[in-house]
Amino acid sequence: MMRMPVLSLLLMWPVAALALDTGGGAVTVTPVVTGLDQPWGVAELPDGSLLVTERDGVLLRVVEGRAQRVNGAPRVASRGQGGLLDVTLARDFATSRTVFLTYAKRQQGGAGTALAAAELSADGRRLENLRDLFVAAPGFSGGRHFGSRVVEATDGTLYVTIGDRGDRPSAQDRSNHNGAIVRVTRDGTVPADNPFVGQADVQPHIWSYGHRNPQGAGLDANGTLWTAEHGARGGDEVNRVRKGANFGWPVISYGVHYSGEEIGEGTSKPGMEQPAHYWDPSIAPSGLMIYQGDMFPDWRGDMFVGSLKFGYISRLDISGDTAREVEQIQGDETERVRDIIEAPDGSILFISVGNGAIYRMTR
Repeated sequence: MMRMPVLSLLLMWPVAALALDTGGGAVTVTPVVTGLDQPWGVAELPDGSLLVTERDGVLLRVVEGRAQRVNGAPRVASRGQGGLLDVTLARDFATSRTVFLTYAKRQQGGAGTALAAAELSADGRRLENLRDLFVAAPGFSGGRHFGSRVVEATDGTLYVTIGDRGDRPSAQDRSNHNGAIVRVTRDGTVPADNPFVGQADVQPHIWSYGHRNPQGAGLDANGTLWTAEHGARGGDEVNRVRKGANFGWPVISYGVHYSGEEIGEGTSKPGMEQPAHYWDPSIAPSGLMIYQGDMFPDWRGDMFVGSLKFGYISRLDISGDTAREVEQIQGDETERVRDIIEAPDGSILFISVGNGAIYRMTR
């Protein structure tokens, strides 16, 4: 679809808010912007405006319901599930103006998941000094399972989630980045304490491996990384990520192949991690946030995961290394939830791909 250099999207007024009863009490869900085309990631800027990615390669800044294109986004391989994917602000954004983006990058032989950084101009209209910090190798021709979330750890390093790219055995092959969570510094170098640094025929960026397609990732209050990832037919997982761990795909899984055949060797194997939680049937999880705000005190410490398949937000209680779904928050606005984040004021923002909109949940 051809786009003009400047794109404006207007909310329809009056704004229709939805009241929902939840385990945390009554909440209000209000549209922030509508008319989006395959929105994928969202981040809130200190001034209350939003950065939003659209999968075909467009980065938008939303101010008071009006969205304007931000120039300077990376050129993407918009194929299948690939394109412009996640967006995250650096913790020091207020002084550095640094933004992190993940995207499908064109490569010889196909495309691979990439992490880029840039500075947002003072007027919010363009990215400056765009550079790649990490590019997965090698490229694959398929259009599936790019991941892809980026999370800044408490020590300033960056986690990037990468799917198996539809090549299942490669998730156990550490000579490539498929099916891995990688960890790099903010200048793109490999941290010296990554678990496989110095090992022959192993990519040193890898933090953990054996993942199928992690499309949700977030930190808990202790700085521990958790992911939500797609299984096959059943077996969608939440994982508490550990340094150097093997999460088993495709050797073990609680799902089955779409043909109905069993996957690998069963549901467990020594040396391979068990999920903290799994869904069967699959919910197609995307976006993960562990709430730490004040607006919903009863939810503090709970995990929220979007469902693309069933159109709800899953709320999970975390206990140690495990998680348990305790509620499904559902309404007309939760159609195909792609991303979910905690805003600076403690409200919750989420993307509905089905409605082409972003909503804010408030008390």
